Amino acid sequence: MPFKMNRRQFLGSASCAAVGSASLFSTLMNLRMANTAAAQNLPISPLSANALAGGNDYKALVCIFLAGGNDSFNMLVPRGNAEYSEYAAIRADLALPQGDLLPLNALETNGRSYGVHPSMPEVAQLFNAGDLAFVANVGTLVEPTTLAGIESGLAKLPLGLYSHSDQIMHWQTSVPDKRTGFGWGGRTADLLKSLNGSDVISMNISLAGTNLFQTGTTLTEYSVVPWGNGAVQIHGHDDIWWSRHVLKNAAIESMLDLAYQNLFDQTFANSTRAAIDGAALFANAIADLPPFATQFSDNELSNSLAMVAKTIAARNVLGYRRQTFFVMLGGWDHHDEVLNNQVAMLSVVSKALKEFQDALTELGAHNDVVTFTASDFGRTLTSNGQGSDHAWGGNHMVMGGPVRGSRIYGDFPALYEDNPLDTGRGRLIPTTSCDEYFAEMALWFGVAPGDLATVFPNIGRFYNTSSDETPLNMLANLTQQVFLPLVTR
Repeated sequence: MPFKMNRRQFLGSASCAAVGSASLFSTLMNLRMANTAAAQNLPISPLSANALAGGNDYKALVCIFLAGGNDSFNMLVPRGNAEYSEYAAIRADLALPQGDLLPLNALETNGRSYGVHPSMPEVAQLFNAGDLAFVANVGTLVEPTTLAGIESGLAKLPLGLYSHSDQIMHWQTSVPDKRTGFGWGGRTADLLKSLNGSDVISMNISLAGTNLFQTGTTLTEYSVVPWGNGAVQIHGHDDIWWSRHVLKNAAIESMLDLAYQNLFDQTFANSTRAAIDGAALFANAIADLPPFATQFSDNELSNSLAMVAKTIAARNVLGYRRQTFFVMLGGWDHHDEVLNNQVAMLSVVSKALKEFQDALTELGAHNDVVTFTASDFGRTLTSNGQGSDHAWGGNHMVMGGPVRGSRIYGDFPALYEDNPLDTGRGRLIPTTSCDEYFAEMALWFGVAPGDLATVFPNIGRFYNTSSDETPLNMLANLTQQVFLPLVTR
């Protein structure tokens, strides 16, 4: 019996498909945000948007979010005898054996020595080769904070400190003193989106669905999956193997080609067409790529980074000069069995980072991409009995050709109990703010110093945006040098 579809059925089935299709949902969200921005006539500063308009360079930021709160003081560990003794004393049954740590040939450490978890040989290799660095004890801060300020009740603290949901929000938005629906990656994209040659597909690509980091006022993420050609299409659309879907496709195409008097119906049809066309563009661009010589492991993180590498390989076809990527690996909330869990999970992270960097080198994009880690928070230095609990400051990795590697940025804290940063149980006050950590990368990406406060509202509390120095001096060839004449004239 022939399958028939009327207008109402089309709208109903397409609506359901929109809910189930990440790529279509992303396109609909992009359309809504673009219309909202146009209606409000939102001002976009020319400092960032126009300064590089005539160039052809490409840059990408890749965020790897370790959801759950990584126990990062077992990822980066002091190896010197005195510092290791402090570490071993406070970590107790969570301490790694000193002899198992993989040594780092770190520069500018004031005589201190460090090692990484024994399951991370690839990270040690990348670090020692100058392709990776650590940022020590970084976390959400409203303002520079001391233990005395906390104890007196005068310090302004992040909302929901030690809460998963709140701290995930603050890490992705870099606005720790209020709750907001816009992320710093999204705000960055709002400023720089005009550098891209096409707006069919958002410059913000997510391998983890909807996220705050990539949500801006005019752009949101475009969601892809880490298998096949990446794009997610309307269920059954273009499926030529099932006759019902062939008929359904014909009905959908017919409905999309009609002109509607109702504004909602026409907008929905237009955005559905844009989603289908965008998904086809993305899928075809990925399908046309030659295979990598680099072999990626078969796990969630490696597969996601492989798709990121493929998208970067297709950057010219897709019309990108700037892109952000969001990748997430969950399962880090180790209230028990932290040692056994980290053996397996840190190994996955380490191998995936090396595979991704090898693929970028193969593409000739080694110097065009900065990859960085983020997480809910650090964890307590003290043990709760084979595990650790929610804390504050933690250590993170930054990788890529632009990174001044083989260094540990920020101040690695003393790890003895009740030290001047310890708010209790080894919950350490961060010595580097998320604002400084992220602003360093935003400047490299192309955000003008004069626009930093738009992306990071609290940056002025930690960094002078008119300074000739960058917040951490972590990335080489920062575009800040290009922007300074434009800002001052």
